[in-house]
Amino acid sequence: MSRWDADVAVVGLGAWGAAALWQLAARGVDVVGFERYHRPGHALGSSYGGSRMFRVTCLEHPGLVPLARRSLELWRGLESEAGRQLLFPAGGLLIGPEQGLVVGGTLRAARTHGIEVRSMRPAELRERFPRHTGVPSHHRAVWEPSAGLLRAEDSLRAAADLARRAGARVFTDSRVHAVEPVPGGVELQTSERVTRVRRVVITVGSWLRSLVDGLPLTTLRMPLTWFRPAAPHGDAFDLEHFPVFMRETDEGPVLWGNGREGGHDVKLGLEGYGPGARTLDADDDADRAVRPEDWTDIARMLPGLLPGLTELPAKIAVSLFTRTPDGQFVVGALDDDSRIVVGGGCNAHGFKHATGVGEALADLATGRAPRVDLRFLSPDRFGRTAATTPVRMEGAL
Repeated sequence: MSRWDADVAVVGLGAWGAAALWQLAARGVDVVGFERYHRPGHALGSSYGGSRMFRVTCLEHPGLVPLARRSLELWRGLESEAGRQLLFPAGGLLIGPEQGLVVGGTLRAARTHGIEVRSMRPAELRERFPRHTGVPSHHRAVWEPSAGLLRAEDSLRAAADLARRAGARVFTDSRVHAVEPVPGGVELQTSERVTRVRRVVITVGSWLRSLVDGLPLTTLRMPLTWFRPAAPHGDAFDLEHFPVFMRETDEGPVLWGNGREGGHDVKLGLEGYGPGARTLDADDDADRAVRPEDWTDIARMLPGLLPGLTELPAKIAVSLFTRTPDGQFVVGALDDDSRIVVGGGCNAHGFKHATGVGEALADLATGRAPRVDLRFLSPDRFGRTAATTPVRMEGAL
């Protein structure tokens, strides 16, 4: 009888964990997944909200463009295997001051990596996308044809379902209380069982801060809002006419969103997460109560920027995410120990990379070098040391 219950375990089946589970199972790896809640794609993590933006022009870091390109290939592969569309390539708009964060960063990424984009002056923007109004003459819009919209919960459930189909065992409503290194592997403890595996991938999103000591992660609540078009503007706000966008204002806030699709209303949010964002503990202080500050700032912006939407949101929800000091992900072996691989710190821009990150995590968990160089995302950049940061996760996922 083997001393190991599986070769690899994936703890936490959000977007990154489900993708890693899919990749591992597809390779024939004996893999087991643990999900704290009743199913992958629940409403309490970072992957909730119906949709996510996809962009290749990653203004957040030059190293993310190769990851986005690889992720796009894998999204198409996931769609093909799942037999349904998950990514809608309706294009995307990046709007703001020409040297600003959004437009400036997008153009730099496009030049550096040879990405097809088109720059537009405000007059052309108004002609092609008339719902965007009030764009100052010194602003520009960049059209990225490769951008689009991902269906969030559908995507991660598709990955989890394919993983099961390929042989992965998945335990839901299963909270791992401790992860203990043992000779040759790790031991996972839940209230129902002890599972011994050679390697573990820890992808628990907003709970990573309480699970792995020494990583400088902050958990925040992020309000999400959906607005309905007022008559007679309904069709003008459909995704094909009102694609995914980021819009930087002279006052500082960056408004983002996408048009109606799949029965969902127009989704809007604020980069920087608005006044409704605040730090919390995902276990002890997961405040999802809706307050006026979660939507009033966006509502005030709409008449001048996006006229034709109702004054009050049709729906408001709260998502959680983790932030790192440098705004980049955490992906890699923990303290250079190949038995323990972590993926976290999405910084609210990680979903589009889920398939690529999942592949990289699967590579690391099977002793391979990732196809895309992600060394700049290593947990070691924060100066963790094994001597001062034991991996013991009492009361964890």
